[in-house]
Amino acid sequence: MNMLNFTKRLFVVTALLSGNSILSAQAALPDPGVVFEKGNTAIVITDPQNDFLSPNGVTWGLVGKNVTKNQTVENIDRLFNIAEDKNIPMFISPHYYYPSDHKWEHGGALEKAMHSMGMFDRKGQLSIDGFKDSGADWLKQYKPYINNGKTVVSNPHKLYGPESNDMALQLRKRGIDKIILAGMSANLCTESHLREFMEQGFEVQVVSDATAAAQLPGLDGYKAAMTNFRMIANSVKTTEQTIKQIKKEL
Repeated sequence: MNMLNFTKRLFVVTALLSGNSILSAQAALPDPGVVFEKGNTAIVITDPQNDFLSPNGVTWGLVGKNVTKNQTVENIDRLFNIAEDKNIPMFISPHYYYPSDHKWEHGGALEKAMHSMGMFDRKGQLSIDGFKDSGADWLKQYKPYINNGKTVVSNPHKLYGPESNDMALQLRKRGIDKIILAGMSANLCTESHLREFMEQGFEVQVVSDATAAAQLPGLDGYKAAMTNFRMIANSVKTTEQTIKQIKKEL
């Protein structure tokens, strides 16, 4: 190995071990990309609900700083808007808990936390009593887009991924195989949807600033998600980049 090649390899290894590991990984990994095509491309939003995105939501103390920094609410709104303008199919994967779900005998750390704070609680599967403007309801500014008679709302997912709902079926039945993915929360439901969609053979582009995550001392969900998004997804782009691509290709 000549000295130039050795130096290049040493630089990559050193960079990956440094504090700039995410940026270095981006430089070292391929970027396959997703080419959007009319008729088989859709936007999927996870959990666009008050408990995540409203200052009155039960998780705001955990996610609010990141939501604000990323302008997540505004960027999700931009995706809804471009979907309507370009007639792009829109799919929502919500998160609900019913009284029967609170009788589970075991659960992971975040499951326990969500149940204890009453996150996404509803009175029952067939009841909307107390639902309007609750933590489980859509963020108010999104309601015209979601309740427009065209947007597909899947069954609720119960943990993080779409394995327990009908999202993949809804997408397949409409001939969708390319997904623009955004929503909450980055390292939980959004990442879990990404992983399952990739396993199911979809092409997925994650919108990096149309999501956010909890940030705790020693635990940064957003940084964790961005590392995994870059390693797993076909592409990771900002809202601005995604909208520019949509306008060009769709």
